[in-house]
Order: sequence, then C-alpha cells, then structure tokens
Amino acid sequence: MAEKTDPRILRTRKLIMDAFMSLSEKKKFKAITIKDITQEATVNRATFYYHFTDKYDLLDKVLKEDLMVNVCQEIGEHDVINAETIKSVFLTVTKFNASMSTRCPDSFAAFTDRIEHLIKEDMQQLFLTILSKQFPDQHEHSLRVAAVMLSWAIYGATEDWKKNCELPAEEYVDYVVPYIMKGTDSLTAEPI
Repeated sequence: MAEKTDPRILRTRKLIMDAFMSLSEKKKFKAITIKDITQEATVNRATFYYHFTDKYDLLDKVLKEDLMVNVCQEIGEHDVINAETIKSVFLTVTKFNASMSTRCPDSFAAFTDRIEHLIKEDMQQLFLTILSKQFPDQHEHSLRVAAVMLSWAIYGATEDWKKNCELPAEEYVDYVVPYIMKGTDSLTAEPI
C-alpha cells in the first residue's frame, strides 16, 4: 500500500511553487535567487532544499505540473488519434504557451527550450499510449516513431503559427490536420 504524503508537505511545496511563479511574473529567471523564492514563500532555505535541488529543478516541477494540468489532461481525454484530437491538442498547446508568455513575460524566453522539451516528451508518451490501443497489431517501433512524429509535428506547427501566421489558431490548424492525418493513415497499412 502506498504511503500518503503529509498534507503539510504538499502545502509547503505548493507555496514554494506559487512563490516562484509569482516572482517569474516580475523578474527574469536569471535574476531570481533561492533567497527571493524562500522570502516570497516564507520558508527557510532548508525547507526549499528538502523539496527541490535548485531553481532549475523547481522550474522543471512547476512547468511539468502546469503542463500536466493543461496539455496532458487534454490529450488524455482522447481515445484515438483523429482530426479532432489533432485540433484539440494543437489549440491546447498554443493556449498553454500563450498563457506562460503572458504570466511570465520576463522569464518566458528562458523557459521556452524547457517547455518545448517537456511538451514534446509528454505528448510523445501520451500519443504512444493512445496509438498502442488504436493500432494493437502494429509493431512497437512503428508506434513509437509515429508518436515522436506526431508530438514534434504538432509542436512545430504551434511554433510556426506563433511566429509566422496572421490567421487565428482555430483556422491555422485546419491547414495542419491533413498533413498529420496523412502520416497517421500509414499506420492502418500492413505492419512494418
């Protein structure tokens, strides 16, 4: 039987994470110190280090948690990869990135590489789970490659939309879906 985590530990962890996000809204990531975080969270350094190894570990945990609540939850609501899934995930990722850049304008540039890595990694795992159920006769290698291609294609499309497009995301994604669906259609062919 799994041990339950003390609610005080969870509250303290959340307090530290919230303090970090609050500071990220005001300061650049590089300028945020452990002292700033502990003062904002009203905890001591030992308590901080009990929960996190450094501010980079804290950043990872904050982004991962935010990502789980937003993007991963959206992907998890789908049982199959289809046009609706692609649209939904694309729009969720664009909203997540927009939210992060609005909430943390001074720190967002420092977060982007990490956000990209986490989103693609999490999407890949979730897509692999869905594809394994949707195409049980396909080889694992083919499914893994398809999951990688899906996650990178969707993330790449969100980046292209953000940097190069005047269309609303809801319209832009209609151009993306046929290309992605064409790739996933290859999974219905004979197993490779």
